[in-house]
Amino acid sequence: VQLQASGGGLVQTGGSLTLSCATSGIEFGIRTMGWYRQAPGKQREPVATITNAGSANYATYADSVKGRFTISRDKAKNTVYLQMDSLKPDDTAVYYCNASPFSGEGPYWGQGTQVTVSS
Repeated sequence: VQLQASGGGLVQTGGSLTLSCATSGIEFGIRTMGWYRQAPGKQREPVATITNAGSANYATYADSVKGRFTISRDKAKNTVYLQMDSLKPDDTAVYYCNASPFSGEGPYWGQGTQVTVSS
């Protein structure tokens, strides 16, 4: 099982970035995919998750990113995206993607991608 995250970088306050996480090797589909972040000296925290609920997807967001971040997924590509707008210095962290299969295995984690927002 592999999760490959990409799209991080350096951006100014108010800017935008889009993170991607492509998965491979997970059989029988993925129930929930998500993004988490960890800032220096802090615990890893959830940012956004998206769950396959039959014909629709159900998304959740941390209060700190509601209205600024949007999570989406391409089921055919087993890829999850995080569109981040109106970025703030407090968003600076290493962002990790996560996948929980329907099989109950995992969850599996990607390697992390650094997002730095300058003031």
